[in-house]
Amino acid sequence: MKLTYVGLALALLLLGGYLIPESPVIPVKGASSKDWNSQTFWYEPWGPSGVHKGIDIFAAKNTAVIAPTPMLIFYRGDFFKGGNVVVGLGPKWQIHYFAHLAQIESTTGLIAHQGETLGTVGDTGNAQGKPPHLHYSILSLLPKPWLIDTSTQGYKKAFYQNPISYLETH
Repeated sequence: MKLTYVGLALALLLLGGYLIPESPVIPVKGASSKDWNSQTFWYEPWGPSGVHKGIDIFAAKNTAVIAPTPMLIFYRGDFFKGGNVVVGLGPKWQIHYFAHLAQIESTTGLIAHQGETLGTVGDTGNAQGKPPHLHYSILSLLPKPWLIDTSTQGYKKAFYQNPISYLETH
């Protein structure tokens, strides 16, 4: 009986994550679709990672990086090739990854509201010496196997969402 309640609670939690409404905004203040190359999602070759699993949104250094949707922030700090990063869990059980930040906003709490500043555009990590930009990736915790294809690392498309499609379809 206890197991049934736990299962029901998990099912409701899972469903609840999908019911949270969202109308995402571009995560760089003042940016538009002209500030990224629409061909870079899953572009290859892309160094040791094989393919580019996100998009790069170019802007002046220190331009505000904002939460595209409400999210639970669970990591702020330095992360290998990403340099200064912020990672948050948004609606529909999707992890949003913001990399190469010049600065991380320390006053943003555990919950970031849509439009709240997370940090600023920069060139940290493996972006040093390149034009300042935000690397933005979205990773689904729940796989979408219908997105798998025969491209290089195409099986990972079950988890990585195209940020351009995400921003344009809402």
